[in-house]
Amino acid sequence: GDQEAGEMGLAAVPGRQAAFRQGLAAAVQYARAVGCPRIHLMAGRVPMGADRAAVAGEMETTFIENLRYAADLLAQEDMIGLVEPINNRITDPRYFLNTPHQAAAILEKVGRPNLKLQLDLFHCQIMDGNLSRNLETYFPLIGHIQIAQVPGRHEPDSPGELNFPYIFELLESLGYTGYVGCEYAPKGDTLEGLGWLRSYWQSRGLQHGGTSKAAK
Repeated sequence: GDQEAGEMGLAAVPGRQAAFRQGLAAAVQYARAVGCPRIHLMAGRVPMGADRAAVAGEMETTFIENLRYAADLLAQEDMIGLVEPINNRITDPRYFLNTPHQAAAILEKVGRPNLKLQLDLFHCQIMDGNLSRNLETYFPLIGHIQIAQVPGRHEPDSPGELNFPYIFELLESLGYTGYVGCEYAPKGDTLEGLGWLRSYWQSRGLQHGGTSKAAK
């Protein structure tokens, strides 16, 4: 979409289907070039001045149609499409997709195995909390995890509500083998801000880079 015009994705925005398909084609071209197998299909915002409840049905119908189109296209490329709930309490009051429950219901209606849930624990905590149970419940749908401390959206070892060593161990116990995206705003220098990761590796008997000391 056109970010300068206030758009934040188009997948659920009625009347913008052609622009969605055009943007998806460009995204696939970029993803193919850099060898990235996953594309975040952003839902978009409730139109300015519209009542969320009044347009929810039409937006969901548009979202489902666009997601089916995207899934079929991505299947030809052996790629995964991701949908991410974004909180409407702090980050974006008008974003259409807000909770993992809403995302799971839509993914079920779409019915395509190469569409997955991109679960950002920052947004999930703000909207619902109950992270352990939500991770367990929606684990079969999860295609990507993103993290940031709440409420400051900084490094996971910065002051805040979330116990990330516990969450990381829970993800390991659930069998998560994908990437964990660090979608936070570093408080200072990037390398200095990755000290939490070195500390976590050491606590798990690993060296920098996640290699086992025993293997050495």
